[in-house]
Amino acid sequence: MSARHRAILLFGAPGAGKGTQGKIIGQVPNFVHYSCGDAFRSLRVDSPLGRVFVEYASKGQLVPDEPTIELWKQSIQGLIATGRFNPDADTLVLDGIPRNPRQVELMAELIEVKAIFNLFCPQMDKLVGRLQRRALKENRLDDANVDVIRARLETYKRETRAVLDCYPDTIIHQIDSTQEPLLVLLDILRVIARIPKPAVSDGQTVFTVRPGEGS
Repeated sequence: MSARHRAILLFGAPGAGKGTQGKIIGQVPNFVHYSCGDAFRSLRVDSPLGRVFVEYASKGQLVPDEPTIELWKQSIQGLIATGRFNPDADTLVLDGIPRNPRQVELMAELIEVKAIFNLFCPQMDKLVGRLQRRALKENRLDDANVDVIRARLETYKRETRAVLDCYPDTIIHQIDSTQEPLLVLLDILRVIARIPKPAVSDGQTVFTVRPGEGS
């Protein structure tokens, strides 16, 4: 993967609603959703990467950077090979990656970030409740225990929140995730609609610019 892929990042604490919004946006033509957590959970637990995920997720810790990036590369290559992602025309909707400044550095040559949506929720107890309900609904090992949930939230505050400092403020958009999911989606789509989209013509990518954008 020599060229950088266009991407938008869904950012926020566990339980903020990144997955919900990512799945919806991923249904829009020319947007492809990738959830790092879903990718790890889909692995066989007896595979090398699967064992790594279970080891760290059961403690509420982040999977080390190298296995995380390697899984991302494998997943994107698989999407390209199966025709589910066209790098010339599509934009990746990344959920759960990059998760710390080191991963931002490792992915700098892999993705071109067009926008970041920070789904913020000031009430941590609300996030705990969301994660517990999700654990019951989706049988998620990493959401099942309150101590593990609180460890994940502390990990987010300690390691992941610093990701925002790695990008310019001009592409970071604050989204109140305590709203109804539909209102959260509307806030995100209003921003996405203003991002110039690539157009494919005769096998080449031509970037379109709306009136009033650029010079």
